[in-house]
Amino acid sequence: MNKLSFSRDQKEIIVEKIKAYFGDQLDHEIGGFEAEFLLEFFANEIGPFFYNQGLADAESLFSVNAQELSYQIQELEKPSDYKA
Repeated sequence: MNKLSFSRDQKEIIVEKIKAYFGDQLDHEIGGFEAEFLLEFFANEIGPFFYNQGLADAESLFSVNAQELSYQIQELEKPSDYKA
């Protein structure tokens, strides 16, 4: 898996969310540097768990839809006299 990375805009939004969470929920103010450090930690250490769950969810959805597509294709078959 490639390292998780974010655009500058995404990183700014996430850093602000981390800072707000610390202030609102933990009554502790942190600066942008600390929030960015936490973002890197979460992305590297915890991010793969979320990433892998996303892949598993996508695979499950794909499997369900592929099975449904298979049924829809079978419904399109025309009757024939040919016996295999």
